[in-house]
Amino acid sequence: MCPQAKTYLGMQAIFSSPAMQELLGLVERIAQTNAAVLITGESGSGKELIARAVHHYSLRCSRPWVDVSCAALPEHLVESELFGYEKGAFSGADSPKPGLFELANHGTLFLDEVGELEPRMQVKLLRVLDGVAYYRLGGTRKVTVDVRVVAATNQDLERMVEAGQFRGDLYHRLGQISLRVPPLRERREDIVPIAKHFLTQANPRMSFSDDALAALEQYSWPGNVRELRNVITKAAVLARELEIGGDDLILKRPRLATDTGARLTMPTANLDGMEKTTILRVLAETNGHQQKAAELLGISRRTLSRKLKLYGREAVRQSCAS
Repeated sequence: MCPQAKTYLGMQAIFSSPAMQELLGLVERIAQTNAAVLITGESGSGKELIARAVHHYSLRCSRPWVDVSCAALPEHLVESELFGYEKGAFSGADSPKPGLFELANHGTLFLDEVGELEPRMQVKLLRVLDGVAYYRLGGTRKVTVDVRVVAATNQDLERMVEAGQFRGDLYHRLGQISLRVPPLRERREDIVPIAKHFLTQANPRMSFSDDALAALEQYSWPGNVRELRNVITKAAVLARELEIGGDDLILKRPRLATDTGARLTMPTANLDGMEKTTILRVLAETNGHQQKAAELLGISRRTLSRKLKLYGREAVRQSCAS
């Protein structure tokens, strides 16, 4: 099947797999409603692309599109960024500022990494989603907006609800319609078309050898499309010939026990125990560097910090000393 290419708010979608065709077909149908949409999927799988497609096909497509990463905002700034503030609300507030909800009025607000919102903000977001007017920070006049919210997360929100880390009512409100973006390993028909697209962007004179294409298709792509872009960009820069061979592709090998000289044992505890073991192992491998560990784990620094607090200082200290 020939690859298809579509552009959503400046972001290009290249796909050939039945899975992505089915997903985008579903997006076209649900986009015509005003229902909130929750997009789930692994880091780098293309959740923002699907969010942009929802706005592109919606009846609000000519209205504002506003996006924000909840993990990128410091906790003390989340409320003022989302809901705005009035002059004098805090030190440095020299003039009033509308929040992102106001900027997205009659359009779409995309909340990426929504699982990072702390409990107090979850309550306020739920009230706004239910149509309740709100105040800007330091304000006395209520603000009412008409905004469609599309949220995305690479976390298991249902499990977070069970663990008391995310409000169940907000989870159900955000997920009036839920969309799952399949990881790249589940849609291998898309790998080569996307790789060729990235190579054309990097150097249109270059091409792939047959062994390079085979290597791309066989790799598991734990970092999904983001990792694929990185690998192709590196190969285009470092390859000595205009044809990229398999040896030009820098792909991560699965980690084996012999790589570290340590015996790796399979955890027999529940999923929480497996998660803890993985996080502490990666933290030890990065010599306690939390930012590097978070990037390798595919989670935000804030999420990693929160989990380490749950494990306790002693467990973290022992993992880094081992």
